[in-house]
Amino acid sequence: MVKKIKGFTIEFMPYSEIRNLDSGERIKKLLGIILTNRIVILQGRLRPEEETRLIEDTMAMIGHVKNFKGIELAVIGSNDKNIGIGVKLSQGFARMLVGDTASMTLIGPASIVKEIKRNPRKIELMLK
Repeated sequence: MVKKIKGFTIEFMPYSEIRNLDSGERIKKLLGIILTNRIVILQGRLRPEEETRLIEDTMAMIGHVKNFKGIELAVIGSNDKNIGIGVKLSQGFARMLVGDTASMTLIGPASIVKEIKRNPRKIELMLK
């Protein structure tokens, strides 16, 4: 689903859209969207090594891609502090099978996104 609001576009991407892609394909898909000046709201989150690679790839692109200034990225997840061990184990098993869909990831081009503030329950997106 794509939503355009006064000069920029927000694209919601369900985790199912990237579930069957390998790490490189996931990064390529996200970068393709971001390079078109869209903000991506991803259901779930990337694996830590994928987040690292996404940041590394975007840093390498700065200065080589016209008007590209990098990305802003934030993840907000469920608060697992007050749940029992059985629930934690079942959630961990589910994450291994289908990925972390209880989280949400926000990724946007730094040319549009000024800052992303986050706390455990919300994300504040400041635009330029």
